[in-house]
Amino acid sequence: MRMNRAFGLTGLALGCLGALAPVAIADLPTRPEEIEYQPLEFDPPQRSDYRHELSSGVPVYMAPSSEFPLITVTFSFKGGAYLDPPNQTGLANMTGAMIRRGGTETVSADELDEQFDFLAANVSTRAGAITSTASINALKSNFDEAFALFMDMVRHPGFEPDKVELFRKEIIESMKQRNDDAQSILNMEWEMLMYGEDHFEGRQPTIETINNITIADMHAFHAMVFQPGNLIIGVTGDFDSQRMLDQLENALSGWERRSAMADPPAPTNVLEPGVYHVEKDIPQGKVYIGQRGVMRDDPDQFSLQVMNDILGGGGFTSRLVGRVRSDEGLAYSVGSRMAMPPYYPGEFRALFQSKNRTVALATKIILEEIEEIRNELVTEQELQTSKNSFIETFPRRFESRQAIVNTFIDDEWTNRPMDYWETYRANIEAVTAEDVRRAAQTHLQPEDLAILVVGKWDEIAPGDLEGRASMVEFFDGKYEELPLRDPLTLKPMKK
Repeated sequence: MRMNRAFGLTGLALGCLGALAPVAIADLPTRPEEIEYQPLEFDPPQRSDYRHELSSGVPVYMAPSSEFPLITVTFSFKGGAYLDPPNQTGLANMTGAMIRRGGTETVSADELDEQFDFLAANVSTRAGAITSTASINALKSNFDEAFALFMDMVRHPGFEPDKVELFRKEIIESMKQRNDDAQSILNMEWEMLMYGEDHFEGRQPTIETINNITIADMHAFHAMVFQPGNLIIGVTGDFDSQRMLDQLENALSGWERRSAMADPPAPTNVLEPGVYHVEKDIPQGKVYIGQRGVMRDDPDQFSLQVMNDILGGGGFTSRLVGRVRSDEGLAYSVGSRMAMPPYYPGEFRALFQSKNRTVALATKIILEEIEEIRNELVTEQELQTSKNSFIETFPRRFESRQAIVNTFIDDEWTNRPMDYWETYRANIEAVTAEDVRRAAQTHLQPEDLAILVVGKWDEIAPGDLEGRASMVEFFDGKYEELPLRDPLTLKPMKK
């Protein structure tokens, strides 16, 4: 019976499809490439439409919506790890975490957790490298109560001693695991090579710098960074704009306004080209190949975005993935990135992991691809595929109200031109094959590259069994072995 019923339903469905088929098939192209798509029409939002300002001068970006009965408020403060004193590396991170975890001056840490849980409010605070944030997501129905508690936490953190010591122990325990994963070794050594151990990008906390941090130090950092003179606010969700502005005015009333933080300093370290190696007994070598790059507003920024996308940043359409992964089968993960931060030059980095015996071959292929993109014009198909990718995915940057607000907060902190997003697609579309080659010739210099390898050197150095490449081919076979560091002190460990 069930089989007959199923057959009957299936027959009915097929019959309906059969009746519709002649009309549908007649409208279909004979080949996929004949499919024509309507042009994507999308106008990016205007920053001025979302920006408001409190009487104290604090900018507020608001994007109201009645989709869900929730409200999210984000406080963005300029300041982070770049403000850490060298002997207290980790201060920003500890302060950012403990504002949330350490209670307030009048509410214990445990009680604060209980109240936020009772109100179903999701609250977090953190300090990153350059900015620090405090955010709350709460129900519209009890937002006033939850936000009042949030403001008490942000303005008057308690830094409860027991909670601070617990977090200190957690940090130290996590540091003990630094050498367990080759990727963490690779990241740490690369940042030190690239930016220098005296710059915040390259500095790493040690047990000494973490133990140097006192509660008084956290209060001082909080007072310096978490204050209205150093603040931009973002609000999304189900709220009335004028009422929210009034609420924010009241919340910031009486909060001491101090000077805004200066921009983070540029690194003074000069990257020394060459091959560097950290010994680690693993079956696959992990490798970074790169050099210092440019700032965000460099005249070649759009050409470099397209160049990197074609070279290694574009996933399966990129040359590095095509040769190293698809053609040669040397690596599952391979690619490149061009980081262009707003305050100082960033970096170009190619990356992959491969069996120890094929590390040299994969490195050789990547260097060949860098040389080719410097000297030969990319194809028209590569160029159009890359530019279309940037242009067609452009609306994703503004795909939610929170994304819009976050983008504009970042733009204001970094002084991005007001018309940047209006002209972005035209600037990408204007990139030519000659622009890509010129940008690569200008900003990718093979003689300035550093190659950092974490892996088993006696297997990596000889190269592949077919003799297609070995590590002796790079920088005349010279390399510098970087010692494995003690995970707590970062001092070289004795063999």
